[in-house]
Amino acid sequence: MAIRNEKVNIPVDHEAIAGTFLAPDSKVPGVLFVHGWGGSQQSDLVRAKGVAGLGCVCLTFDLRGHERTLDQRKTVSRNDNLSDLLAAYDCLVAHPSIDTASIAVVGSSYGGYLSAILTTLRPVKWLALHVPALYRDTEWDVPKRSLDRDDIARYRRSPVSPDENRALSACASFEGDVLIVESEHDDFIPHQTIMNYRAAFIKSHSLTHRILDGADHALTGELSQAAYNDILLKWTTEMFIGARVGNNLHHWTADMGQQ
Repeated sequence: MAIRNEKVNIPVDHEAIAGTFLAPDSKVPGVLFVHGWGGSQQSDLVRAKGVAGLGCVCLTFDLRGHERTLDQRKTVSRNDNLSDLLAAYDCLVAHPSIDTASIAVVGSSYGGYLSAILTTLRPVKWLALHVPALYRDTEWDVPKRSLDRDDIARYRRSPVSPDENRALSACASFEGDVLIVESEHDDFIPHQTIMNYRAAFIKSHSLTHRILDGADHALTGELSQAAYNDILLKWTTEMFIGARVGNNLHHWTADMGQQ
């Protein structure tokens, strides 16, 4: 835990003795939640409340093309949504209670893909990716909804290296802590895509990979939702506590577990 020292003089019998106040740093981590395509911030609110209980500030938001801006669904591009993410990040770090050196980003599916790219544009210390999607770099400004779904599916089933993809290239440069959560029965994000992401994190401080047994892409059912929430809460707790006590471990840790 970061400690702030303040020297003070303590009056006593017309004299003064020296003292030092030691208090926790008043700044706290910030956590940004990024939902997937077709989702909304509503899906993040429950888990955000749990993470906020650890003593941090969380921000959820709706990407353009969703909820109040649903009329833009046919026209919004990946570039537009990345701009949304940058604006949300800047809103989070502007909060007066935030330690700007302690930012976590939690992205699901399409939001995970955008979150990976964000790490090259803004400082991120912790990155949690739930079933992160993958897209070709081409047609970046084409409306997201107009992309060829069959081609995307083939691409996600193929080995892709960081030098071939912007999101994976961002992962290869990321030096913070990473959580990847995979769903066992995911019809949209195959195991190959997860392994492409996992293999890309060659510089990360730590890497944790979890598989949700029986879960689908959308985490249908209370059990799948609860299992993911539990994984995320335990990981963020470990990361935040490690940062507060000054964890000095500098090694690669790959932890692939079943839930």
